[in-house]
Amino acid sequence: MAEHKHGSMDIREHEKTFAGFIRMSTWGAGIAIGVLIFMALANS
Repeated sequence: MAEHKHGSMDIREHEKTFAGFIRMSTWGAGIAIGVLIFMALANS
């Protein structure tokens, strides 16, 4: 088995994926809030 050196792994792809996940989560939450506000205004 290969020796493991702590902190030597290239995590650029992981960081890009996580940034995309956060971006999509933020957009999704914003759209959901916008839809809820629209529904509240249209229902009154």
